[in-house]
Amino acid sequence: MPTPTIEAFFRDHQARVERVLERCLPAADAVPTRLHAAMRYSVLGGGKRLRPILVYATGAALGLDPRSLDAPAAAVELIHAYSLVHDDLPAMDDDDLRRGRPTTHRAFDEATAILTGDALQVLAFEVLAKDPAIGSAAARIATIRILAEASGTAGMAGGQALDLAAVGRRLDLPDLEEMHRRKTGALIRASVLMAAAAAEGLAEAHQAALDDYAKDVGLAFQIQDDILDVEGSTEDIGKQAGADAARSKPTYASILGLDASKQRAQALKVRASERIASFGEKAQILADLAAYVVDRRA
Repeated sequence: MPTPTIEAFFRDHQARVERVLERCLPAADAVPTRLHAAMRYSVLGGGKRLRPILVYATGAALGLDPRSLDAPAAAVELIHAYSLVHDDLPAMDDDDLRRGRPTTHRAFDEATAILTGDALQVLAFEVLAKDPAIGSAAARIATIRILAEASGTAGMAGGQALDLAAVGRRLDLPDLEEMHRRKTGALIRASVLMAAAAAEGLAEAHQAALDDYAKDVGLAFQIQDDILDVEGSTEDIGKQAGADAARSKPTYASILGLDASKQRAQALKVRASERIASFGEKAQILADLAAYVVDRRA
């Protein structure tokens, strides 16, 4: 069977995870209605769905049934959505625009936005705990552990704390990369590793290759985000362009310069593809995703 194009894979699996998320989220007319409406607004308001697509693409490389990956795909997107709601709050980045429309605390209110993030985070783990399609109890526990570690102080929350502490400071490159491996890279890595955990008995060499691939893609994604903050338009990227510079946040562009940042992202794209060469044609979608992450304009 020929490998699907990256466009077709994106289209099919964006639609698939959208259906799964729709099922997972509480109905908007269920009590408490305002909170449930805010949760649906925050999750179903568009987005690339890159993290769920990485779950499914890793599963495709490993020959897994997509049904066994629906819960991990939905769970990682719920965690991502919660992080965006909280990142946008006045106490954090104080953003008014997300995915081309008002942020949750602007569309509803600040207290509802805080509760929305809290509820989405809890829902992610409920989804993983309940879905028997993941496989054995050991596989389900592994996916829960991977996502929890990626969400906590060793991952996304820790990276956000480092990000807040770095405002107005000039970081060296290793410190910047450590911050972004946690803040952005940890969930991208978890997307790949959760699918790998569902493939029970996967050889250690293949696990390590996927882990290294995910680390490279996560870092490349953040570098491209920093480039787009400088070169992109607010309309294209769906949030305020130039916001990082306005807040005096250290970025790859501010530390390395645009040209060196672009070179670094391209090098990571090539290396990520090389990491998964042992999987052969089955991993072509993963290689295409690494290219997409670096070449995207939004």
